[in-house]
Amino acid sequence: MIRKADVILALLLIVFGLGCSYALTTGEETGQMVRISVNGDEYANYSLSENRTITIDQNDHINKITIKDGAVSMTFSDCKGQDCVHQGKITKTSQSIVCLPNKIVIEIEGDNQEYDAISR
Repeated sequence: MIRKADVILALLLIVFGLGCSYALTTGEETGQMVRISVNGDEYANYSLSENRTITIDQNDHINKITIKDGAVSMTFSDCKGQDCVHQGKITKTSQSIVCLPNKIVIEIEGDNQEYDAISR
């Protein structure tokens, strides 16, 4: 039997969940630059406003990255899982694409470059 307290608790949980979702999505901003890292080292920085295709050829591994219409995506990778290719386009500063087998990380950077923590 459903009681009044059960309905109130369910409504409170739904409101709390919606509030958390809103708080997490409002912190995102549209990015301005794409930073590409290979093997943990910075490979290159590109503007999201210029359309281009970047080919990374390293140790018999090939990855193609496409920047188009303010979004970036991994359009080709010779890794087995293809998770990086299936991720699709990213545009926000909180998003990234990682090709773990080929050790490539694509990150979006915005105007605000704030750090959560600094480690030594």
